[in-house]
Amino acid sequence: MIAVAEIEAAIPKLSRAELDELRRWFDDYVEEYLELSEEAAAALEKSKAEIAAGNYLTRQP
Repeated sequence: MIAVAEIEAAIPKLSRAELDELRRWFDDYVEEYLELSEEAAAALEKSKAEIAAGNYLTRQP
């Protein structure tokens, strides 16, 4: 198994194109690999419903 230190050492050696490819791949991997906890998923669904119903506030800088 490759250690994190080896991966960290290899990343600075990548070209810009390779780094972009790695980032896209890692983003996709993390999105598919990680799942929301039931609590987080419920909170997200509640927030979506509140926004859809117009029950939200915006904050102006």
